[in-house]
Amino acid sequence: MRALRALYRTFLLERTSQSRGRRLLREWLPAEQRAQFDAEGYFDVIGCDTGKRYRIRQGTSANVYEIDAAGRCGMGWCFVPAGGLVEGDVMLAQKIALETSELSALAVANSFPPLLRWGRPMARPF
Repeated sequence: MRALRALYRTFLLERTSQSRGRRLLREWLPAEQRAQFDAEGYFDVIGCDTGKRYRIRQGTSANVYEIDAAGRCGMGWCFVPAGGLVEGDVMLAQKIALETSELSALAVANSFPPLLRWGRPMARPF
């Protein structure tokens, strides 16, 4: 009976909007991005217009950062699709926006300075 309850709980958890959004995101990520996301909790994308690299971290806002050639976080960007979407759906929309219409996405985004590990802004981006 315990095994059946555990299976039922697992089934219910997999049917939440959060888990469906995360599953959709993972299905859209190429193998390299999926592996990076599973291991690190973020994945990198290349902007279609400038060729800049961006890191999309788990979250629904203020979770996109420019990454320099040394892999350091630079300027942060906050842009989200309209509507109350779950985390996976927001991250997927951010990925698609940067890979297909980078400059348009950044035109509506709010920027913020890069953060150090301790949560303080850096004096200036890379």
